[in-house]
Amino acid sequence: MTTLVMIVLAVASIALIASILLQSGNSAGMSGSIAGGAEQLFGKKKSQGYEAMLEKMTTIGAIVFIIAALILVAIE
Repeated sequence: MTTLVMIVLAVASIALIASILLQSGNSAGMSGSIAGGAEQLFGKKKSQGYEAMLEKMTTIGAIVFIIAALILVAIE
């Protein structure tokens, strides 16, 4: 059982790393963070396509990672 949970944890961590690295970043600097916040506020963020898929993959990967880590701690 421990081996199975460790394999799930490893796969989730690799998927999480890949999905985070493939996402596009905001503009650099303080002006980029202000502009990025304005884009989210006024709805200029893409709700479909590649970026939305990566965002869902990141969320699912994080949830699976946390659950697998908690199960592994409970088993040990």
